[in-house]
Amino acid sequence: MIDRPLPDEYPEYYNLYINLIQEGDIIGILEEQSSFAQGFFSAIPEEKGDYTYAFGKWTIKEVLGHMIDTERIMTYRLLRVVRKDKQSLPGFDQDEYVLSGQFFRRTMKDMIDEKLLLRAANLLMYKNIQEEDYMLRGTFNENEISARAIIYIIAGHELYHINFLKENYLTSS
Repeated sequence: MIDRPLPDEYPEYYNLYINLIQEGDIIGILEEQSSFAQGFFSAIPEEKGDYTYAFGKWTIKEVLGHMIDTERIMTYRLLRVVRKDKQSLPGFDQDEYVLSGQFFRRTMKDMIDEKLLLRAANLLMYKNIQEEDYMLRGTFNENEISARAIIYIIAGHELYHINFLKENYLTSS
C-alpha cells in the first residue's frame, strides 16, 4: 500500500489537494473516483457544458479539460520520477492550457470518454510501479516532490474540482 506523503515530500500549497483524500488504498481511491467522475459528468446535460457561474470563469467543459490536462501532466511527472530522470521540469500555465484547449469545440461525451480512458491507462501504470519507487523524488517548477505525493495530488485535484463544480456550477438555486 502507498502511504500518505509526509509534508516534506511536496510544496505546502498541495495540502489543498492531499488533505481532501481519506485514509486508504490510493489506487482503490483513484479507481472509485473514475467511476464516480464518469457518472457525475455524464449527468450534466450537454447544453450545460459551456455554462460558467460568473464572467471570466471557466466553463464546465473547461474545468473538465483542465482536469484531464492536469492528470496527464502530473502522471508524466510521476513517470519521470519513477524512471529516475533527474532533469528538472518547468511548471505550466493552467490558464493558457485552458485557453488553447478550445474545449468549447468538444462535446461533454467526448471529454468524459477521454477522461475515463486516461484514468484507466494511468491506473495500469500506477499499479505496476514498485512500492519503493513511490518514495523517489523529482523536481518540477523548482520544487522537489515525491512520487507518492504526486499520486495523492492527482486524486485530490480531481476531488477538489468536482466539489467546486457542485458548489458553484450545479447548485439548484
